Amino acid sequence: MIRVVIADDHAVVRLGLKALLATATDIELVGEARDGEQVLHLCTSVRPDVVVMDVSMPGIGGLEAARRLVRRPDGPKVLALTMYEEEEYLIQALEAGVSGYVVKEAAGSELLDAIRTVARGQTWVRPSAAHVLARGWVKRTAQGELRQSYDSLSEREREVFRMTAEGHTATRIGEVLHLSPKTVDTYRRRVNEKLAITERADYVRIALELQILTPRSP
Repeated sequence: MIRVVIADDHAVVRLGLKALLATATDIELVGEARDGEQVLHLCTSVRPDVVVMDVSMPGIGGLEAARRLVRRPDGPKVLALTMYEEEEYLIQALEAGVSGYVVKEAAGSELLDAIRTVARGQTWVRPSAAHVLARGWVKRTAQGELRQSYDSLSEREREVFRMTAEGHTATRIGEVLHLSPKTVDTYRRRVNEKLAITERADYVRIALELQILTPRSP
């Protein structure tokens, strides 16, 4: 038997989950919780194999509760349950240590299989979510590489990069940094090579991605 705890702050959702679990002969519901703090205490006493948990509960949220549970020796597997199938939710959930992710609207058809899958030590991700995750990880990897390239700039190169992104001319940058416009252009060429910049608009795009600048209000 797979011992399961469910955690959701909506009583109606918990009622529906209990009814669904009752249809499985290999799954036993051993407890339910309405928030993160309650599920942490409950798991200490009943020691479930799998926790099916809403990621957006009040108090100690589902993601923080998941982080704490998976760090415990012989802690349970956590199956995240949410209303949303968006990149940030998916990545945050997996980074918190959850073993699977089920959207509530699909819980009726997927939840039992998802519980069985994570109980075996495997990961459950819907095919549609896999595409979302792939996009998210590619983007984060690219951002990490961009950050490394930016970190390789010298202090003066960073100053020239920032002021160029802010729209200053070489003459103005030279006045502020006490450099000749020709020297400023030399620094810009170095920045262009290190960050693979091909046009002026790339300065703004990269500065926004790295949060060196914040978008201007309209």
